[in-house]
Amino acid sequence: MAAVTMRLPVARRAAGPSAPRGGEKHLVAPGDTITTDTGYMRGHGTYVEEEKLIASVAGAVERVNKLVCVKALKTRYNGEVGDIVVGRITEVQQKRWKVETNSRLDSVLLLSSMNLPGGELRRRSAEDELAMRDYLQEGDLISAEVQSVFSDGAVSLHTRSLKYGKLGQGVLVQVSPSLVKRQKTHFHDLPCGASVILGNNGFIWIYPTPEQKDEEAGGFTTNLEPVPLSDREVISRLRNCIVALVTQKLMLFDTSILYCYEASLPHQIKDILKPEVMEEIVLETRQRLLDLEG
Repeated sequence: MAAVTMRLPVARRAAGPSAPRGGEKHLVAPGDTITTDTGYMRGHGTYVEEEKLIASVAGAVERVNKLVCVKALKTRYNGEVGDIVVGRITEVQQKRWKVETNSRLDSVLLLSSMNLPGGELRRRSAEDELAMRDYLQEGDLISAEVQSVFSDGAVSLHTRSLKYGKLGQGVLVQVSPSLVKRQKTHFHDLPCGASVILGNNGFIWIYPTPEQKDEEAGGFTTNLEPVPLSDREVISRLRNCIVALVTQKLMLFDTSILYCYEASLPHQIKDILKPEVMEEIVLETRQRLLDLEG
């Protein structure tokens, strides 16, 4: 018979403050009154009843001048121009690909919105259209940037930079989009030996850091060489650390992931997913982030 691991119940530690000092958010639940001031405009996640502005979803209140909206804590991805996303090709259509990006509607990647192999610039021909499945086919993972947002909320993507394109070997982690912190760059080469792409849509890609950047491929050739055991262990540890941060509702960005990775080093990779170990390493991560802000 296989050995079974048993755990005894342990007392939960009180969670420390996770929000930046002085940056406490106004959280509301459905039905809560946000304001009785009639001068405010109604935004997403709110409705007006008896001259009171009331929340229709659970989330954080955001104010832009006189516009008040509630950003839901748990929701599907709502695209914004310039966002970095990781997506999976679901369908090859005429002159376009359909991409699953964790939003309400499938995203669109036009044939004209991507670099051709080799990075050459020219008009797309009928031969390019026939060869679309040679570039990207169903099931392929890609990194891309949001080019525009349609009126129905669907997003149009582009991969016109060599840093975007088809993803090779690595691990995909799906989290809530609200836990991914917006930064100037979402591509990070971590000093532990692996790299991450933090998609604004909640899809996170962890992969071995390439020894040299392949500028000639145009984002289509993927390295399918066997990944060394040491790299696989680093990727597995990073994946479990991200799961721990998400379970404890801590924002995901390069510093928090790296601090959590360092805090997890005394533990075996499989033990990181134990609830008491999760609490311990995330508590240490949260404290280091607070010390950094202070």
